[in-house]
Amino acid sequence: MKKLFLIPAAMLISTAAAAPKISAQSIIVNPTQPDLSVSVRVDKDTSGNQNPAYRVGDKISISTTVNRDAYVYLFNVNPDGTVDQILPNRLSGENFVKANTTKVFPAPDDKFTYTVAGPIGQNKVLALASLTELDLDDISSFKSAQDQFATVNAKSQAGLAQALSIVVNPLPQNSWVSDTAFYTVAARNPVSTGSLFVGTNVNNATVILNGQRLGGANVTYSNLRAGTFPVRVQAPGYRDYTTTIAIRAGSTTNLNVEFAQAVTPAPAPAPAQYSITLRSPVNGARVFVDGDEVGTIRNGVLNIRVSRGTHEIVVVASGYRTFSNTYNVTQNGQITITPTR
Repeated sequence: MKKLFLIPAAMLISTAAAAPKISAQSIIVNPTQPDLSVSVRVDKDTSGNQNPAYRVGDKISISTTVNRDAYVYLFNVNPDGTVDQILPNRLSGENFVKANTTKVFPAPDDKFTYTVAGPIGQNKVLALASLTELDLDDISSFKSAQDQFATVNAKSQAGLAQALSIVVNPLPQNSWVSDTAFYTVAARNPVSTGSLFVGTNVNNATVILNGQRLGGANVTYSNLRAGTFPVRVQAPGYRDYTTTIAIRAGSTTNLNVEFAQAVTPAPAPAPAQYSITLRSPVNGARVFVDGDEVGTIRNGVLNIRVSRGTHEIVVVASGYRTFSNTYNVTQNGQITITPTR
């Protein structure tokens, strides 16, 4: 996979009543709370609450734990939006994990290691656990007998979530569940770095530094590039706090945020709506707009209404590659989509 190099010898449902939900953080979320649980961790953060940094060339291992016997599938969403399938692969053996055990990939006795490569930026590891084995043929495939890792067809986080929703759709809601871990890839020889501590008086606050989500508050974040950057601290029900801070090499910058008054957001004005006719030769294909399923191609056509602006349209059909593209809607119109096999 793009993130993980192999060093030889050295080394993700629903029923018709509820569809899987797509989340910027969790990628795919079971609409119910099943008694099956799964957790995924990277080796620099066993708590699952941090966003640890790895430098290019560092070795990394990923662990997963389930409370019931389950099949576990691991995917990595890269900073550029591409997706790598970590598990199953042809090197780690089966992806079946026994109840109340933790399995590490790669295992200590595996004949290879995972090494962090590029691109630089925020990564997400998605673990999908299922009580039954899943068929990923429409999501990924081994391109040749020599490939050790499968190639994922989805080219974005939303595309992966929508493709996985097809796979888990026939399953009972209590038989699958997912979890997500975060980590950051930094250059091998980074510039001088410092640390940042953000303290708040409320729970569930989120820290965003220079447009990048760091994670929760009341945490010290290390290996941050020195310089002056904008900071935004968000908490549900409170006005965002924004300021500018300086990260100094070799030291920790402290920022304390006191949220005072909860606010009720004013309802946004209804945007202008436009009629778009989607045409496609693939009858039965499912259509998603900005992560929400809006209908199915029937008799080669589906009529939808969208607001003015940019929208991502994804078309998913069994036996076809997932189609994904972004369109800027400024008037009524027609879009022709022809997925490829």
